[in-house]
Amino acid sequence: MEAYRGADRAGQRMSWRLDEPRLVREGDALRVREAGADDLEAILAIEETAHPTPWIAEVFEREMALDWSYLWLFERGNKAVGFLVFWVIHDEVHILNVAVDPACRRQGIATAVLVYLVEIAEEHASSFVTLEVREHNQAAIALYESLGFEIIGKREQYYADTGEDAFIMSCIL
Repeated sequence: MEAYRGADRAGQRMSWRLDEPRLVREGDALRVREAGADDLEAILAIEETAHPTPWIAEVFEREMALDWSYLWLFERGNKAVGFLVFWVIHDEVHILNVAVDPACRRQGIATAVLVYLVEIAEEHASSFVTLEVREHNQAAIALYESLGFEIIGKREQYYADTGEDAFIMSCIL
């Protein structure tokens, strides 16, 4: 499958790949960069503490190999504090996984990460950003709603580990 990489508002094709780290938030020097195989250990450490049923290394490796999948690592100094996995298919952005190191939560990192993604999606003339979230994850739902996401649907028994339903949330750009 070949993914459309998007274009800016002037119609120029743009890449979602990050050639170098980018500053996301100046106050604490929060930076984003493209993750690579060397980052897998740090990503797995965050993943294992952030989610009830964490992804395994092979899932991240597969995502890194897909043309339409992006894995961005968020760092403060040289320390990984979070990551974001998303797909870009045509003019749609689908968030698959977002996690912040539990020791770094409640510091606005997830907000900064998602705001940055939405800004980049707008620059690429994307139509919307979408994701699934556990229906009982009120903190995440509140975060997404504060950023302009709305619940647009529900996936019954979406999470295999608990059988829990997922809300589909989208931010129309």
